[in-house]
Amino acid sequence: SKFKDGDDDYPIIIRLDKNYRSSVSDLMNQKITFRNPANGRIAQVPVSAVAEVTYSSTYSSIKRKDGDRLVSVSSNVLDGYNANEIVAELKEIMNDYDFPEGYSYEFTGEQQQQAEDMAFLSSAFMGALFLIFIILVAQFNSIISPFIIIFSVVFSTIGVLIGYLLTGDTISVIFTFVGVISLAGVVVNNAIVLMDYVNLLVKRKRLEMGYERMNELSSEDVKAAIIQGGATRLRPVLLTAITTILGLYPLAIGFNFNFFTFLSHLDPQFFIGGDNAAMWGPMAWTIIYGLTFATFLTLVIVPVMYWLAYRSKYRTGKFLSRFR
Repeated sequence: SKFKDGDDDYPIIIRLDKNYRSSVSDLMNQKITFRNPANGRIAQVPVSAVAEVTYSSTYSSIKRKDGDRLVSVSSNVLDGYNANEIVAELKEIMNDYDFPEGYSYEFTGEQQQQAEDMAFLSSAFMGALFLIFIILVAQFNSIISPFIIIFSVVFSTIGVLIGYLLTGDTISVIFTFVGVISLAGVVVNNAIVLMDYVNLLVKRKRLEMGYERMNELSSEDVKAAIIQGGATRLRPVLLTAITTILGLYPLAIGFNFNFFTFLSHLDPQFFIGGDNAAMWGPMAWTIIYGLTFATFLTLVIVPVMYWLAYRSKYRTGKFLSRFR
């Protein structure tokens, strides 16, 4: 079996006492207890009755992977150190190590699992962006608006990196990437709220002026629609971001408050941190960092990109009109 001490597991090994461990005769005289099938009684025989001693040289065990022999070297990481940083240092050392012909090395275990998790989460993130893009194209019946919204999602990841860089927190591969995927849904929602209203104002102005296409509107009309849309949707975007950030903050810091014991014994058992913060904290901080930066993107960068897209489309239409 195994003996568990905190996060460490130790295999349980049963051995003879030191006084008898080194004596072959004592080992061979050890009694084997069994039930005699002939009469059903308990019987004992010495090991020498069923085994022979042969002296030889051999390995305690041979491990193979894909038919090749291997030796595994593992270690825990001391408190205050990061496993990824330690592995990066080891890789630099191993790059200068001269291996004999036919020998090689690779990092497995936690590093291999981490690489597999990153590959899966990266494909999940790209799949989520693709599905979001398809839905946005169907909703807006356009290519430009979905591209602007998708770019706001991509740029929001910059806020995540900046947040971890400023705070110096450790990035958790699984929960940080899960937070990035969750962040995409919130950022898309805020961008849609703004973009949809700006498109509505532009459409109203176009119908009011009797134009068939958007690029027939003047620059001042489109700019006025963008400014009005940003001012009108400022409150919903800020409220969505603020409520999401405040709602995730207790999860990020590990806020623990027992309402049942508080009501029954006036003992809230209040404390900050714990296992929940260590597990779910990286996901919550990821969304907080990214959403804080994405709110700025939604209110400033998205209208600017919308204006640049309109100017590019307007100039392209003017250029093509010369050849009609």
